[in-house]
Amino acid sequence: MDQTLYFTLPLIALCSVSECVQHQYYYINVIMNWTEAQRYCRDNYTDLATVDNTNDMNELNNVNKGDFVLVWIGLQRKWQWSAGDPVLYLNWAPGQPFGQDGCALMKYGQWEEGKCSDIWPFICYNTNTGLVFVNQLKNWRTAQSHCRQNHIDLVSVRNHSENQQVEQIMNANHVSKAWIGLIRDSWEWSDQSNSLYTHWNTGEPNNVGSVENCAATRHNNQGKWNDISCDNPLHFVCHEDELIVIRENLTWSGALRYCRQNHVDLVSVHSEEMQRRVMNVVKRASTAAVWLGLHNYCSMNMWLWLSGEIVCYQNWAPGNGTTPENCKLEKRKGAVQSGGDQRWISLPESHKLNFICRNRE
Repeated sequence: MDQTLYFTLPLIALCSVSECVQHQYYYINVIMNWTEAQRYCRDNYTDLATVDNTNDMNELNNVNKGDFVLVWIGLQRKWQWSAGDPVLYLNWAPGQPFGQDGCALMKYGQWEEGKCSDIWPFICYNTNTGLVFVNQLKNWRTAQSHCRQNHIDLVSVRNHSENQQVEQIMNANHVSKAWIGLIRDSWEWSDQSNSLYTHWNTGEPNNVGSVENCAATRHNNQGKWNDISCDNPLHFVCHEDELIVIRENLTWSGALRYCRQNHVDLVSVHSEEMQRRVMNVVKRASTAAVWLGLHNYCSMNMWLWLSGEIVCYQNWAPGNGTTPENCKLEKRKGAVQSGGDQRWISLPESHKLNFICRNRE
């Protein structure tokens, strides 16, 4: 019965050309700081504006009405460990970080954001000896250099147990504050996009006063970006993606019904360009795989998109999609892995997963 939901006959046996997929931008004529603007965009659209390429930048300029003022986009400095460890554990004190200075220190077992030019003792990590407390007053960068020259690096605090170890060595040395290896030093998009496109103004980002941790664009300068303090009240631009991850666990047919009732359809991935879009959004999923608009037409032993088009662009994980499916027990549908290489896999349609809807035709 569910077949009538998705089969389109006759089959379209041609591969589609690459889609022209861009963000849909919305200029918001309200003044907010960066965090408030981010919350507004997430509540009403997808997120603060992400820019993937020159076409996106031109489109953003077209909707930006703030000809002589800076306008927020969704780019902000991110926290990272000096040693390169992933930031998976956070232990900020209440009200921290406050988005100003960009270097982290520990105080009584919790973290505070400090001015990188301030001088404090610090804690290094050494492969042979473990934690090393250095009772010398240095700014964060000088402390980092000391640790790298004499040990391995400033300490990374990756879990609660390591946080307790750092607190214990500070208590043993009778200090209340010490630098750890966390710094706000590189840039990331609010929607966690992996876009590498940049459009900085000459001399930017320059982080004047160590407080410029958010990015804004100016229409009357070809949309060039400046870094400024996140506390500034500005207009801003939101975007609505063509694709949206629905963090509900439904069967494939349930996901299809949801997308058609609330958006446009389950996503079809006809090209490498669309796959990149899928890869940008699928990381927000809460399941290991996410439904696509891909189904196996058993009587013809072939995979089809919802439009009836055959699968021309291929992104299958090894062992998936290339051999005949056994449909006697249950029909098979296509999903994309939310981690790893984000390849496509074949799963029984009764599995309950997150899924990706299209917002536009």
